[in-house]
Amino acid sequence: MNTPEHAPLPSKSLHTAAAGPQRYPLVGLSCASCAARVETILKNDPAVREAQVNLADSTVALIVDATSELPRLKTALNAAGYDLLFDASSTPDAVEERREKDLRRLQRDTIAATLWTLPVMIIGMFFMQLPYANWIMLALTTPVLFVYGRRFFIGAFAQLRQRSANMDSLVALSTGVSYLFSFFNTLYPEFWTQRGLEAHVYYEAAAVIVTFILLGKLLEERAKSATSSAISELLGEQPEHTTIVRDDGTESSIAIRDVRVGDLVRVKPGEKIPVDGVVESGSSLIDESMISGEALPVEARAHREVFAGTVNQQGSFVFRAQKVGGETVLAGIVAMVQTAQASKAPLQKIVDRIAAVFVPIVLVAALFTFAVWILAASTETAGFAPALLAAVTVLVIACPCALGLATPTAIMVGVGKGARNNILIKDAESLELARKVDAVVLDKTGTITEGEARVSDRLWLAPQTQQRYLHEILHAIESRSEHPLAAALLRDLESESKSDSNAADTPVTMPGVQIEEFRSVSGRGVAAKVAEKKYFVGNPAFMSESGVQISGPAAESIQNFTAQARSLVCFANQEKLLAIFAIADPIKASSAGAIQNLRARNIEVYMLTGDNLRTATAVAQSVGIASDHIRAEVLPGDKAEFISALQKRGRTVAMIGDGINDSAALARSDVSIAMGRGSDIALDVARIALLTSDLGAIPRAIELSRETVRTVRQNLFWAFIYNLIGIPLAAGILYPINGFLLNPMIAAAAMAFSSVSVVSNSLRVKWRRLK
Repeated sequence: MNTPEHAPLPSKSLHTAAAGPQRYPLVGLSCASCAARVETILKNDPAVREAQVNLADSTVALIVDATSELPRLKTALNAAGYDLLFDASSTPDAVEERREKDLRRLQRDTIAATLWTLPVMIIGMFFMQLPYANWIMLALTTPVLFVYGRRFFIGAFAQLRQRSANMDSLVALSTGVSYLFSFFNTLYPEFWTQRGLEAHVYYEAAAVIVTFILLGKLLEERAKSATSSAISELLGEQPEHTTIVRDDGTESSIAIRDVRVGDLVRVKPGEKIPVDGVVESGSSLIDESMISGEALPVEARAHREVFAGTVNQQGSFVFRAQKVGGETVLAGIVAMVQTAQASKAPLQKIVDRIAAVFVPIVLVAALFTFAVWILAASTETAGFAPALLAAVTVLVIACPCALGLATPTAIMVGVGKGARNNILIKDAESLELARKVDAVVLDKTGTITEGEARVSDRLWLAPQTQQRYLHEILHAIESRSEHPLAAALLRDLESESKSDSNAADTPVTMPGVQIEEFRSVSGRGVAAKVAEKKYFVGNPAFMSESGVQISGPAAESIQNFTAQARSLVCFANQEKLLAIFAIADPIKASSAGAIQNLRARNIEVYMLTGDNLRTATAVAQSVGIASDHIRAEVLPGDKAEFISALQKRGRTVAMIGDGINDSAALARSDVSIAMGRGSDIALDVARIALLTSDLGAIPRAIELSRETVRTVRQNLFWAFIYNLIGIPLAAGILYPINGFLLNPMIAAAAMAFSSVSVVSNSLRVKWRRLK
């Protein structure tokens, strides 16, 4: 049978050079500002030539003058509240074990904090007159803040030592002041009552804030774990052991890490190829879909290159190892995914940057408020109570609850909306950028096409009275073939037979057909004898080799099918050609309409494929992609480089793919979208996954991005407008005019209202219709 005309995959390394950056695990990263802070500390060190932090998997790519400098860098990061792992604790297993342990601890803290917070909320809202209510809330709130929420205070203290601030600083400041103020009022309420003021407590506000932020951290860490698992899955494409052929001809099994360049490696049917190399002897068909993305296998023969992670389907062959370890194409894909992930910053970084300015402003505002009230009072004693009350009110009303809710609530609603429209969104940055997309890059196989070989055309040359009998002979012969095209042909034969008989449950068999002398010719076809007559099934070249003449209308049909980039299966006996079957990967019904929709939005559409140019051109013409927007016979690295070239031209690029070979390009793109039926690697690496094979979901994803980001910006706007109005009111700006002084309880209510307004605004996304 004929095999697809894939171009030989070039033997270039995709990995980072040996002298390039080395990756080390980091501990203590909680947000984008943490990643930026670590990079700043490392880059300011004279021994560091390059430092790039990957927040997605909590690692740093470092180039240092000497590894002896690592302990000193570790000490510098420890002083800032972070840690650098470079010894035995930095092995993949040790790092994974530590991360799982930290995730379990965070989950326990979140659950425990929720259980302790619920009664505080109930008492604070409905049972404030309960005897000893303040003492009960004090007892319940203390472990929430200082046991389960201690990480925020530790992080804030570390930021303070570095003269910086982040969301931890806001959380620790607001909850800490609320707690201390409430604690003072619980111990000594007379301080206020003797001055004609009520001693309010804010335990419920402090506990709820900590619990909510813990929940957000838990969701974030789970997302990070899913991202890191993509790399583990990629590495899992390599087998752990392989068979080498020694100089004396004997064979033995060794670990992959022990394979050296120049070793002869035996690959048996069904095994994964362990390293990159060149075939020395034998032949087979290899599933290279993880590298090329193509559904049809390619022929492995002498002098042809083979690649680690691809699957040997049929025969056994021996190849000579040329690239091992980090030099293989598979290792290069892993390196490119890691590098592309490290270059990204999440949407939450906006909030962290704002927090770095917001916290000092709030502190200054509170101190300024206290000072003004003291200076304006007739006596220091008369002024202290309202001064302290006003300062605390400023801190309470400036609590970052609305700020913290602005982004995640909109994203949660947007994600839910997407799920109902078959769009799974896993990354906030993709939501921000999808609305800006002006270039879409599509993989061919499994994205534009179905990704499965099917019979597209059939031409019977034998008389109709003989076709039923020949149909059964062909089915019997193909049932013994292991070639993937045989599976497509069998499905078609069975479907045709069921249609003819109108009996869907009737098996296609014929007891009288006895197959003899079955013979398979790798990469060409099969031959067999039935009732003393020879039959041949294979590509046109196999027909010629078997003495079957092809001429007239049959030759014209073969020429036409070939021009349409179809794979051909011919069926003949020893006398003449009996039938021709054209097999192709059919185009999805929704592909052309979706591509037209994108182009109508002034979005350029490109198609990249590992298949040959003839097939790529035929598919592109069918769906309306311009001929100069096609790239054929490309490798995973070529796809990533093409996307980089578009980005350098100022394009915001969305990559849509479904295979392992697309993972590097998906990671490199601004917006990565995987088809729902694609590989686990593509689904892990992509930040948006379509839960359907319908490409029409892509325009809807762009529209959803526009709606969600608009809501996030509205939320942030209202959160800060609230603070801009609320903080001056809390400080007593109206007191000289009309004697109005904001009560801390009203401040807490205003804070709650701001949160409710943000959530309500986010819920509006749920009811908007996507176009």
